[in-house]
Amino acid sequence: MQSKTALITGITGQDGSYLAEFLLSQDYEVHGLVRRTSMIERSRLQPLFDDKSLYRKRLHLHYADLDDPTTIRRVLTKVQPGEVYHLAGQSHVGLSFEIPESTCELTAMGTLRLLEMLRDLPAPPRIFHAASSEIFGHPQDMPQTEQTPLNPSNPYACAKAFAVHLVRVYRDSFKLHAVNGILYNHESPRRGDGFVTRKICRAAARIAAGLEDHLSMGDISGQRDWGYAPDYVKGMWLSLQHDTAEDYIFATGKLHSVQNVLEVAFARVGLDWQSCYRRDERFIRPSDPTRLVGDPSKAETVLGWQRTVSFVQMIEEMVDSEVKLISSKE
Repeated sequence: MQSKTALITGITGQDGSYLAEFLLSQDYEVHGLVRRTSMIERSRLQPLFDDKSLYRKRLHLHYADLDDPTTIRRVLTKVQPGEVYHLAGQSHVGLSFEIPESTCELTAMGTLRLLEMLRDLPAPPRIFHAASSEIFGHPQDMPQTEQTPLNPSNPYACAKAFAVHLVRVYRDSFKLHAVNGILYNHESPRRGDGFVTRKICRAAARIAAGLEDHLSMGDISGQRDWGYAPDYVKGMWLSLQHDTAEDYIFATGKLHSVQNVLEVAFARVGLDWQSCYRRDERFIRPSDPTRLVGDPSKAETVLGWQRTVSFVQMIEEMVDSEVKLISSKE
């Protein structure tokens, strides 16, 4: 086992790309699993690919699906990572209502297969599992802690809750050094197109540039605990450096509404959000969780985890990135 070698599932996603950059900055050799049956969007990793001192020297990609244990086992045997960061899965809540079976197959069963593979290795690596605040559903406790009962209210959350329990079982029963990181919403300019913060920031930039005239959305009163993705990625790493494997909540402890995102994003480009917003009932989700705000005190106390970017700074950075993208295409 090489303590400075890491394997990342979901390396091409928002968190995976930031984590790859961070681990490389810490002198790791980084290996990433990439789905081979889909069109791969690798723009998040493009700067790393362009760095000839890194790509195929300290950064390596391997084609493998979460439902293909033979290939993943082969990669694990060859790479012998000291740390595994399991970030892959279908992570869009709204989409999980449309494709519940594949969501559970990737997110729940994919985690089970990975844990079984690690369990069989002669020297199992430490594993971080990216859980979600969605597992709490409609909690009675506010804010939520690591002891708050799980109460999932959508297919994605059910799959994540299954995976969280499995990580705990394998930690307790088979002594795997397995950590659940319960991640509250975290955003960045690399956030996927289908997520509400990215949708708002992109619309603000496009309306300001005259490319669109309004933004259609559902309910904007919903609140979330929104943090900054690079901060949360560092928390993942910190959790695996700790001597004992435990579960941690990564959150800000503060709630902001979708309307707050609109206010900050449109103000950044000098627009009044109310004149640009249109309510559209088609975007109303069934059973949308409420009161999801996390208590990060354990991660702060035990791991020394800190947040470096505020909610306003994060949304403004996302809008600035969209403005820059539009300008680059002119």
